[in-house]
Amino acid sequence: MNEPTAAPFDPYGFPPDLIAAQKRAADLYAELHRFQATLGWSREPHEGWSDVGSGQWRESARPRTAGWEEQEAAEYDRLWRELRDAAALVYTHPHWAKCPDAYKARQALKQVPEALPTAVPGPGQADVVAAA
Repeated sequence: MNEPTAAPFDPYGFPPDLIAAQKRAADLYAELHRFQATLGWSREPHEGWSDVGSGQWRESARPRTAGWEEQEAAEYDRLWRELRDAAALVYTHPHWAKCPDAYKARQALKQVPEALPTAVPGPGQADVVAAA
């Protein structure tokens, strides 16, 4: 009797749970960055600064900021924690242990249509302005 032979391992044949984990990580990354764009540049209150006109090789300026509200900081921390957890699921998935070149396979996973982040327009970062 002939036993069926197992198909050879395909490093690009990603299991559905890995694709879902990558999509979750990509969505959280996008959500975190959209949320960050709505926040002031500093978590803590800061007077800001300007070295425009100082002759420095790279001039910079930041306006005064009151810092983040408690609920903004809590939301940022939640998103960051969830993103780290989601990324850990992707990078510790058993699929990678079988891959001869896990780096290339991981890069390919990020391009799988089902793993791409949901495109949701968000605000731009308008809080970085040069001082006059």
